[in-house]
Amino acid sequence: MGNIRILVDWCGSNYAATAVGDELDGAILVTDRSLDRLKKKCKQTLEFHSEGVVAGGDPVPLALRGNYELEFELTAQALLRSVEDKVTLTAIHKATGIDMKQLSHYATGEKNPRPIQREKIVNGIHRIAAELAAVV
Repeated sequence: MGNIRILVDWCGSNYAATAVGDELDGAILVTDRSLDRLKKKCKQTLEFHSEGVVAGGDPVPLALRGNYELEFELTAQALLRSVEDKVTLTAIHKATGIDMKQLSHYATGEKNPRPIQREKIVNGIHRIAAELAAVV
């Protein structure tokens, strides 16, 4: 079973997804206001693409042969947008130690964090979730 990496970004008022790597690099572009619907659309789009390739008599890309899993990677902006109705930037600041102004720049897309900063954001969100789950 292979993995297909999907990069999810925030573009204005929608999430936008593209396939990344090898044969499928940039092969799909799906947008939606909902992250859950976007993920479903990615799977449907790849299945539709495979059917079209077969119908056209072309070989199916290796990544789409057999079973595969979609591996979603959200940019910092998409990640922060996906949790904005659940957790505040202040809470993320307290959990990560990242400056509020810097977090704000990441949330608006004005700046992109280095990978280590993005990892801090992910870990901070996980820490907040674990703390909330422990309350019950």
